[in-house]
Amino acid sequence: MATEEKQLPEKGVHGEVSQDRFVAGQDLTRWKTPLGRFMAAVAERVTALLGPYAALVFTLLLGLAVAASLALVFGEVYESVTDADGVAGLDDPVLSAAKNVRSPELDVAVTAYTNIGGTVGMPLLATAIMVALALRRRSWTPVILMLAAGLGSLIITILGKPLFGRARPDLSDAIPPYEHSASFPSGHSLNSIVIAGIVAYLVILRLKTARARVLTIAVAVIFALTMGLSRVYLGHHWLTDVLAAWAIGVAWLALVITSHRLYLTVRTRRRTAVAS
Repeated sequence: MATEEKQLPEKGVHGEVSQDRFVAGQDLTRWKTPLGRFMAAVAERVTALLGPYAALVFTLLLGLAVAASLALVFGEVYESVTDADGVAGLDDPVLSAAKNVRSPELDVAVTAYTNIGGTVGMPLLATAIMVALALRRRSWTPVILMLAAGLGSLIITILGKPLFGRARPDLSDAIPPYEHSASFPSGHSLNSIVIAGIVAYLVILRLKTARARVLTIAVAVIFALTMGLSRVYLGHHWLTDVLAAWAIGVAWLALVITSHRLYLTVRTRRRTAVAS
């Protein structure tokens, strides 16, 4: 009696096309708007000239330029609002509330947690996840997407801080170790939402159940939210710095995901053309 051979998941490009295309019944390579179809057509032409991975990198670079421009515009609006004591009216009350709930034990715990999202903890965590995903899927796509997402958020943070130069809360209101760079935008908040978001996206592409997808999204959201709020608790950032960083991070994350969808669209169409 013949036994059925267990079919292993496809790896590499074939795995991307066969497993990453549909999420919760939605075809990521189907573009319903004229703008989406136009972008897909442009992506095909760029791929024909540069190759799939080079085209993905090129698209991400264009997305970074768009994200940086959006961050600049957002920063100008943010600055005018805070100067007018609009949204900034949230900052002092929230910082006062954070100071009221502080304790030596909680200060140590929150400081340890916020270090995960710092200049050492976050790169190490992101690199470990990136390597694991790349090896498991035998694909360069997780490497390209996570490097682009992380480096893009870092560039936006580095450019934004000296450009707007907003002062952090007074050192008397902060918990050491103190930080002295500009307050806007919050780098921890921006980087955590981008890295957690792109990791969640890559993981969700291979999940089969709605429960697993919801749980993955919930973990990513909780991580990003608590990381941002830890900065306010420690007195290292104003609440509006964190809110602004989250908004910029979501915009950049959306552009990275859109770039991947375009890459996946071209890969799928090329495979279909070869098969026919």
